[in-house]
Amino acid sequence: MKPTFNFEPKYRVTMLTRKEWTRGTGTPPVVKGLVWFTDGSRMKEGTRATVYGQSVGRRLNISLGRYATVFQVEIYAILACAHEIQFQGRPENHAFALTARWL
Repeated sequence: MKPTFNFEPKYRVTMLTRKEWTRGTGTPPVVKGLVWFTDGSRMKEGTRATVYGQSVGRRLNISLGRYATVFQVEIYAILACAHEIQFQGRPENHAFALTARWL
């Protein structure tokens, strides 16, 4: 059997600036779908990526040790969020993942 590949994305990414999100015409009037928040932080004990799915009541706290940068932890949190959304198997067509650090 010859393998076939489908490279069509199953999702679309829309990046809004803080101004567009709060005042612009691109602001969604009502959020329909899943809402997720991500955060990466550095503390005395080390770094941590946090992902919270408000719509599904799911929280992940992932310790990434003492040597990861805050940027690396933020990116890891976003990737963990995307993984959770993809493998939840929920019927929603929209998912919003919000991170405020880099806006």
